[in-house]
Amino acid sequence: MSVSYTYLRLMSIIKKAFAYLNYLVRAKSEHGVHSPFVFELFTNVILNNENYYSYGVIEDLRTGLLSDSSEINVTDLGAGSAVLKSNKRRISDIARHSLMPAKYGQLLFRLVNYFQPQTVLELGTSLGITTLYMALANKGANIVSIVSIEGCGEISARAIQNIEKLNAGNVNLVRGDFDVVLIDLLPKLKRLDFVLFDGNHRRDTTLSYFERCLGFAHADSIFVFDDIHWSDEMIEAWEIIKRHERVTLSIDLFFMGIVFFRKEQQEKEHFVLRF
Repeated sequence: MSVSYTYLRLMSIIKKAFAYLNYLVRAKSEHGVHSPFVFELFTNVILNNENYYSYGVIEDLRTGLLSDSSEINVTDLGAGSAVLKSNKRRISDIARHSLMPAKYGQLLFRLVNYFQPQTVLELGTSLGITTLYMALANKGANIVSIVSIEGCGEISARAIQNIEKLNAGNVNLVRGDFDVVLIDLLPKLKRLDFVLFDGNHRRDTTLSYFERCLGFAHADSIFVFDDIHWSDEMIEAWEIIKRHERVTLSIDLFFMGIVFFRKEQQEKEHFVLRF
């Protein structure tokens, strides 16, 4: 590893640490939230520490991936990994550095379980852990339909294996470049109830996918953006997204951003909440 790369990596870590400290200073607890909708969402969903029925089996699967030393060839179509630079990677390394932490995967489960969207689009399947959290968030017979797109063929193949292990038959995994796949996919889906943007961490591409999906959003749609403070580019993208004229409410959880398009929202509001 070169000295220059090590230095840049160190500077990036220090910068993120300061950004996180700033977030902690600004973030509100439930006592600082005066919006009834956000207060209920924050207290009953975001801060909910109930151990739901699917958490254990998904985390058991993650544990297996963390000990899997088999190697695959990875094709990065997005911004790539901030840690893993080789295209030949162990499954354990991908699981350690690329998978969403359990805390946020379980938040996705609760969001889907609470809002009960019918159509969920995930941009970036990875090994399928977040896909499973959303797919298994069923409430009675109301089964959510998940369409997940993964750009890397070998990662996609492993994700399919993981999804099949937990019998998540409501997942349709599509392999391909987001730019190509979305052209045909979005008109077929017709409407998007819930979208997770987690496959590209560049400013312009994130904004491009946001605008494309926006054309199929409605007043009750929910868009979730992972790693909104991952880089300067993602910070810029998040600022533009939350200022968009159709976005009426946004929530910053530091590692994740959530936007709503609620027509009953009288004034645009942005919340930084401690999670």
